[in-house]
Amino acid sequence: MALYRTRAVVIGRRALGESDRLMEFYTRDFGKVRGVAKAARRPRSRFLAALEPLTLGVLVFFDTGRSELVRVDHFDILHPFVRVREHLERLGRGAWTVECLARLSADRDPNAALFGLLVRSLRALEAGICPARVAICFGVRAVDLLGHRPRIDRCVECGRAYPFQDAALDVEAGGLVCVPCGPRAHAIPLTGAAVGTLGRLRGFRWEEALRLPLSAPLDAELTLVLEGIVARLIGQVPRSMRFLSQTRRPLPPVLS
Repeated sequence: MALYRTRAVVIGRRALGESDRLMEFYTRDFGKVRGVAKAARRPRSRFLAALEPLTLGVLVFFDTGRSELVRVDHFDILHPFVRVREHLERLGRGAWTVECLARLSADRDPNAALFGLLVRSLRALEAGICPARVAICFGVRAVDLLGHRPRIDRCVECGRAYPFQDAALDVEAGGLVCVPCGPRAHAIPLTGAAVGTLGRLRGFRWEEALRLPLSAPLDAELTLVLEGIVARLIGQVPRSMRFLSQTRRPLPPVLS
């Protein structure tokens, strides 16, 4: 039985049996790791509040090599990102980032750049940067790092160079398609401004991308585009997006 130690972010958890937890981490050295934290739900558990979602810590686990699940020995908190969990919009965007990794990455497929991107995104959310902007910058980079970088310089079907009118992003085809090669019901319409901004965001450093001045309509369009790309890659609307849509619903009037 081998013992391993690595930095990790809690990206998922659920109850297992009477007192255990089934945990999911995204780690710096091993990628996505799933394991069992024994007795984690007991009042006097040694884990206490360490296994809260979005928490950054040092994970120590045992791996027998005979199961896809490891045994979580302990998890020491480095940064709990409490301010992210205390704010609904930040929490929703943070949940979206970790769901992207949980649903789109394979077990034990290390990607240090993706781990660094996740931590930077959580730090930006905690610092009070616009949650939607953080999600856009995360989404652009995460899609590339996960191997799903869409082509936006030409039509992926006929090779026609962009720009052309009424461009749409076909995730299954791998990039932009023109009208003669469509229409496609599942393609995502894109304005010229959105295509250009996606290209700029790819080339900018993280801090530059967060500070890039964008109009409110363009910010909203890019949010929908990135959410649409991830939803199509997953095959369904992420649970985090359903949560965000519920938080945006107006409250019912208070009857006097």
